Amino acid sequence: MITPGEDARWDTLLPLLPTEVSQRAAVDYDKDSGAYVVKSFGLLYQFTPQDRQIAPCTLKDRQPQHPQLQEPQQEMLLTRFAYFYRSASLWYLTGAREIPPSNHLVPPEGLKDGEMFFKGGHTLPLNKLADRFGTDRAGFLQRGRELGGEQVPFGDVAIRLFPFPRVPVVLILWLEDDEFPARVNLLFDSTCEFHLPLDMNWNVAMMCALMMLV
Repeated sequence: MITPGEDARWDTLLPLLPTEVSQRAAVDYDKDSGAYVVKSFGLLYQFTPQDRQIAPCTLKDRQPQHPQLQEPQQEMLLTRFAYFYRSASLWYLTGAREIPPSNHLVPPEGLKDGEMFFKGGHTLPLNKLADRFGTDRAGFLQRGRELGGEQVPFGDVAIRLFPFPRVPVVLILWLEDDEFPARVNLLFDSTCEFHLPLDMNWNVAMMCALMMLV
């Protein structure tokens, strides 16, 4: 499956120096296969510019964090959620900058022009996350860890996911109680705008929510 604009991103990636891309995007490069190795949600993918191919990593010396989840989760990003992942990952490889996270968190509407991409038809399925995990703190945390995430001290429970190495996303769950319904907030690191354009950050946010719902 080739997503809109993907060919142009491959054209941009192909002539770039692997050492430069690896340093900027905090990814590895395998000289033997000519592939970049990108960790997304705790799992590894091979990006081979010469073949214009994205595939689950098969390199023998690179084992996934969760072997029992490797095949279904990796294939899901490349099939069911390919529209979001393929474009965003290629933009990331070609546009990421060597800037570490600031740990300053911002909501989607806090990004420049962010309101237009996170409302209406672009609304993130955070209500579905709240419905799924509104009384299940342990399940929320477990699912986040299955996706290579780490717990962070916000809300009733929060998880920091890494769809790409330099683009962390925090999901905060507020559990249902007698007074208020459950809710989930999604926050970006403020540096996300240095690595991806707004529409690709929307793709990232959608991936995070959808992968948690699987």
